[in-house]
Amino acid sequence: MQSVHECIEKTCEKLSQLKVDISRVKAVGVTNQRETTLVWDRATGEPLYNAIVWLDLRTQSTVERLIKKAPGENKNHLKHLTGLPISTYFSAVKLRWLLDNVDEVREAVRTGRALFGTVDSWIIWNLTGGRSGGVHATDVSNASRTMLFNIHSMEWDPELCRYFDIPMEILPDVRSSSEVYGWMKSGKLAGVPISGCLGDQSAALVGQMCFEEGQAKNTYGTGCFLLQNTGCKPVMSNHGLLTTVAYKLGRHMPCCYALEGSVAIAGAVVQWLKNNMGMVQTSSEIEKLAAEVGTSHGCYFVPAFSGLYAPYWEPSARGIICGLTQFTNKKHLAFAALEAVCFQTREILDAMNQDSGVPLTQLRVDGGMTTNRLLMQLQADILCIPVVRPTMSETTALGAAVAAGAAEGVDVWSLSPGHLPLIKSESFQPQINPEESDFRFSRWKKAVQKAMNWETMETCSTSEGISCWLIILLASQQQSERFFRLCLNKLKT
Repeated sequence: MQSVHECIEKTCEKLSQLKVDISRVKAVGVTNQRETTLVWDRATGEPLYNAIVWLDLRTQSTVERLIKKAPGENKNHLKHLTGLPISTYFSAVKLRWLLDNVDEVREAVRTGRALFGTVDSWIIWNLTGGRSGGVHATDVSNASRTMLFNIHSMEWDPELCRYFDIPMEILPDVRSSSEVYGWMKSGKLAGVPISGCLGDQSAALVGQMCFEEGQAKNTYGTGCFLLQNTGCKPVMSNHGLLTTVAYKLGRHMPCCYALEGSVAIAGAVVQWLKNNMGMVQTSSEIEKLAAEVGTSHGCYFVPAFSGLYAPYWEPSARGIICGLTQFTNKKHLAFAALEAVCFQTREILDAMNQDSGVPLTQLRVDGGMTTNRLLMQLQADILCIPVVRPTMSETTALGAAVAAGAAEGVDVWSLSPGHLPLIKSESFQPQINPEESDFRFSRWKKAVQKAMNWETMETCSTSEGISCWLIILLASQQQSERFFRLCLNKLKT
């Protein structure tokens, strides 16, 4: 919680520097990394184990065991209730792992001292008093990512809890995304209501003002998350997407749902090239390198460091770089890395168009990677539709603020259609023909197939010829580093 308190203090200091009276702060909104799981002791206020983040693969054996319980060993056995496949991604699997492997968690549950939550619950509990009456609650968008929440009845489901063998008494109360949860108990904002709570991707959807059915946004961060508002009725995917709760902006307001395509590795591939491979000193250099060649020269990168998420849900996949020739250099690899983000987004968009039956005519984007103009142009080229980027890229924070300000009793603004603010934006238009886009995409999909089932595949021999395919197994973000560095030295110009 230290980082949270520091953030609040620095924000208050900044407001003072701008001559803004802190007493004018009317509400606080919370937005958070979804799925990441914590269990803490209600008596001491201390976590019982480190948080298990959404990307963590340690629960793979737990997933395999849970799938074996399902009829026909079907990973989608619970999808009709949750909208989700059984995967390492979601909170129930992480919580099951904690109960199976951490004695302190098991003992705290037995003695009635354990509280479970995603990051929003942990933050809200602490900010509203912690051990001294802290509010143990979450919102519908975060609850829907646990696999313990019935997205139809909008409550914790006893059947789901029995399947994962999770005691319901450790779960937080579920509330709407826009209502007063409690009040800040200490610090410069003491007495200010916490009145907004949204998972980060739902917050970005709200921040992009995607309140109408069919509107969609894609957030480019560590991963990539494309959400489309499907209105008040959940749409079940037949093409590998998730059905999730988008938001519920008020206790008496209807719940809105979304189709979601989740990509595990997007911005993280740039960090991998920088931190693990030492290709660049700063992330921004990747754009410069890629722009110098403007092509991957037939090189394709599948960054399946944590398996593949939507639409495959294949945990055994691993990262590969293929199509290398003696002419390939680090500039081509940089371009291929950016292109991989765009190809993954196209896979999601194609699946979403099939599920919804209404093809998107433009894609709204946000997140840290959208400052990369080359990436945005590549995305428009690969999708063959305009990509629209707001001038204010921090739409996730904006969404949390929108939810907090609209809460009953706060009423800073209205979310009725006539009162929504206009968002200034910049549009990137496709600059290549669809045939070129389709050709590059088909080559990348060929590379994806080679990334599948690495944990069970036999070692492949290299093909013969002047332009052979070299496949590098990247079993994790750390493995194969020495070999890759040797290759990279050969590629430098």
